[in-house]
Parts: sequence; C-alpha cells; structure tokens
Amino acid sequence: MTKQDKAKNVAQVAKGKVKEATGREIGDEDLEDEGKLDQVKGNLKQAGEKVKDAFKK
Repeated sequence: MTKQDKAKNVAQVAKGKVKEATGREIGDEDLEDEGKLDQVKGNLKQAGEKVKDAFKK
C-alpha cells in the first residue's frame, strides 16, 4: 500500500465520521447514513490494500 493510498483511505474514514456526527447533531439521518457508508468504504479499501501487500511478499 502506498502512503498516498493509505492517506486517502484514512481521509475518507475521517470524512465519514464528520458526516455521521454532523448528521446526528442536526437530525439528518441521510447525512448520518452517508457518513457511515464513507467509513465502511474507506475501511474496505484499506483492507484490500493490505491483502495486496500480503501477496506481494
């Protein structure tokens, strides 16, 4: 996993956490769900990169 890919994935997870918290605070369930989805996507991308790295060794 390149450092750039890792940074993008971590940023996506962080963005998702912000969206989720914002949605919860303002009562916007759609925004909260979108934030949760962003977090899942970022975590899945990180897992995929780790699998790729494992097979490179």
